[in-house]
Amino acid sequence: MRDSAVLHIKGRVLVGPGDEHAAGGGVRDEMWVVDGRITFERPAGARDVRLVEGWVLPGLVDAHCHVGLDAHGAVDESTSEKQALTDRDAGALLLRDAGSPADTRWIDDREDLPRIIRAGRHIARTKRYIRNYAHEIEPEDLVAYVAAEARRGDGWVKLVGDWIDRETGDLSACWPRGAVEAAIAEAHRLGARVTAHCFAEETLAPLVEAGIDCIEHATGLTEETIPLFAERGVAIVPTLVNIATFPRLALGGEAKFPRWADHMRRLHARRYETVRAAYDAGIPIFTGTDAGGSLAHGLIGQEVAELVKAGIPARDALSSATWGARAWLGRPGLTEGAAADFVVYETDPREDVRVLTSPRRVVLRGRIVA
Repeated sequence: MRDSAVLHIKGRVLVGPGDEHAAGGGVRDEMWVVDGRITFERPAGARDVRLVEGWVLPGLVDAHCHVGLDAHGAVDESTSEKQALTDRDAGALLLRDAGSPADTRWIDDREDLPRIIRAGRHIARTKRYIRNYAHEIEPEDLVAYVAAEARRGDGWVKLVGDWIDRETGDLSACWPRGAVEAAIAEAHRLGARVTAHCFAEETLAPLVEAGIDCIEHATGLTEETIPLFAERGVAIVPTLVNIATFPRLALGGEAKFPRWADHMRRLHARRYETVRAAYDAGIPIFTGTDAGGSLAHGLIGQEVAELVKAGIPARDALSSATWGARAWLGRPGLTEGAAADFVVYETDPREDVRVLTSPRRVVLRGRIVA
C-alpha cells in the first residue's frame, strides 16, 4: 500500500442520502483523512497533504458474497486474496461473507484488503446443496451446528432454506418448522443474526415466523408473504446479478428436472416486479452479488444498477449499498473519527448509478489503494 499522507478531499462528499438542505445535511464540500481517520476539521500544521477531488461515497457494501469459495468448494489463500482485491478495486470495502468453507481470518490482518463480516459456513440438509460448500446435516443436529457457526462467525449464521428435492423434481424447503425455530432462537441467544438462502415461495413464511433476520435472493416473495416481511422488518438481499443466471441454469437442468427448470424461469421472469413490490412495501433491501461460487467478484456496481432497473429510486439503491447497508451491519460510514474507507467518482452517482462501475479513487484505511 502507498504511504499514508494527509488527504484533503474536495468536491461533494455524500455523507448521507439527503442533500445540502436536508436535516443534518447529506452533502459536504470537503473532508480530511489524518492517520487513517476521517475528520471534517482542517488539520493544523499538516505538511504532506494530498488533494483528492470528486464525488465521494462510503466504501460500498457487498452484503452477499463468498471470499474463499469457488464453484468446487474452498480455495487457497492466493485465490481468496485475488477475490478480495477484485472486490476492493470495484469499491466494495465492506463484505458480508454469506458462507464459506475456507478460513479467511488472515484477511483481517491485511491493511490492503476489505473488511469482512463472516457468517461462518453454510448449514444445509444432507445432499440438498452444492457439494463441498456446506455442513450437510439432519434436522436433529441443526441447533448444535447453528450454535457452532454463531461462535465462529461475525454475528451471522447462514442456512440453506430450500434447494431442489430430487424426489419431487422441484424446489422445496429443507427444514421442518420446529427445527428452524429452535435454531434461530439459539443463534439469537448467542447474539447472532440468521439469514437463509431461499428461492421458493413456500419456504419463506415459516422462516419469517420463526424469527429469521434476513433472506438471501427472496425470489419467491408473493403478495401473501410481502406484508409478513414488512411487518417483521425482515431484510432481503436480492442478488439480481445472480438471478440473471437462472435461465442458463434451467436450460442445463431441464432434461432431468423439468418442473424445477420451469419454476426457475418463472422466478427469473418476475424478478424485477418482486423486488419493486418489496421496496414499495417498505421491506429493507441491501445489495449483494453472490460472488465467489460461479459468479465473478467485483460486480457490486452492476447490482446497484439492477436495483434501479427494478424501479428503486437511485438514492435508495445507493443507500442499499452504502449508508443504509452500513447502518444495518453496524459499521460506520463517512462520520467524524471513522476509518477512512471511501470511494471517489468522476460524476454524481445519484444522477447515474452506472458510474459506480468506474471508481476514480479507492481509499481504504486512509490510503489510496486503487
